[in-house]
Amino acid sequence: MRWTSLLAIYILFWAFSVFLVLPFGVRTSAEAGEAHFPGSAESAPHEFSLRKVLVRTTIVATALFALFVANYEFGWVTTQSLDYVDVTNVVE
Repeated sequence: MRWTSLLAIYILFWAFSVFLVLPFGVRTSAEAGEAHFPGSAESAPHEFSLRKVLVRTTIVATALFALFVANYEFGWVTTQSLDYVDVTNVVE
């Protein structure tokens, strides 16, 4: 596989991993023991650390990408192994 394809796939894994990572470690103002800011939702996060989200996302994306590349190289899961309906024996 070309390196440009690998880079594009990694970027996709990274973008999807953001949504996996965002909910973890979020605390509202009530959970943090702080006063609620008027005009914001009660469920809004008290603090947002972009650095933590970026690091966590990179770790998750890299692990998932490594599994993807290993599966691509070694063929652990193929389209044939996911084909649960055997259409070759279907009688019309």
